Amino acid sequence: MKRNYTSKLALACQLFAMSAGLSMAAPAQNSDATGQVTADQQKANKSDRELTQNIRKAVVADKSLSMDAHNVKIISRNGTVTLRGKVKSEDEKKAIEDKATQAAGAGNVTDELTVSSK
Repeated sequence: MKRNYTSKLALACQLFAMSAGLSMAAPAQNSDATGQVTADQQKANKSDRELTQNIRKAVVADKSLSMDAHNVKIISRNGTVTLRGKVKSEDEKKAIEDKATQAAGAGNVTDELTVSSK
């Protein structure tokens, strides 16, 4: 029982840290080789943090999504959201994009999600 509680507490802490735009890994460079937005470029201003948190909460609350979908990167910069990572299906991809669009507004979401071939 205690072990299960500890695991859930650790997961909750990780989700909170991710939703705040923090990383549990070593900091990466400011952009990748292609010049795309990376997770470490998450803005620290309150509105971008809250935008990321709201999208993350909506994604995690949707229990129909896979673990991969729950773990996509959500990066907010100046009100524009970039979604990155792998999901299991086109339906998951659309569901996450819809949640981000609902929070950020139409035209403010860049979808770089990929559907895994597994």
